[in-house]
Amino acid sequence: MTSRDEILAAVLANLPRLDRPLPKVPMFDAAPPDSLLAAFRTALLGMGGEFLDAAGGDDPLEPIRPRLAAAKRVCSATPEVAGNVALADLQEPKDLADVDIAVVRAAFAVAETGSICLTERELGVNALGYLAQHLIVLLDPADIVPNLHHAYARPEFRQGRYAVFHSGPSATADIEGVLIHGAQGVRSLTVLPVLRPPA
Repeated sequence: MTSRDEILAAVLANLPRLDRPLPKVPMFDAAPPDSLLAAFRTALLGMGGEFLDAAGGDDPLEPIRPRLAAAKRVCSATPEVAGNVALADLQEPKDLADVDIAVVRAAFAVAETGSICLTERELGVNALGYLAQHLIVLLDPADIVPNLHHAYARPEFRQGRYAVFHSGPSATADIEGVLIHGAQGVRSLTVLPVLRPPA
């Protein structure tokens, strides 16, 4: 046994044995917004994201069809949209570097921050949310929670190995206030409200 192991074993053996439950954290939802979707939209726009209004006709994906048609390489991690780059065919995550548009479905969204949550389940390959030029996110309005307290209570944080919040496109600004989008990730993040298909 090394001295490191001896020290750690001694610390473990002498930990206090107390039954002290964690404090109950309030959810801070006494005054939720009248519309979670409207609050989410406002916050998303404030973070540089784009929000598309739901389609009025029979095709819920109609608002994004022109973008998908104009893109050379589309990688979709949701069965609702067919891409021409299959995640299953990738050899390495870096093979996503030339993807024009990635399409994913959000696990859920946060009205307070305009954030969408993605886990490894929604992305398929985690790099999809960063290496594509543009990210289109399908969001069921029923999957919007009021604030981050509700977000951290969601099961995705206990069940997934990877979870990330995206709040608009990648951005950076220098000391003189010049803002650049797409500096370390996607150049645009567009959210389209689309009901989740029945399971």
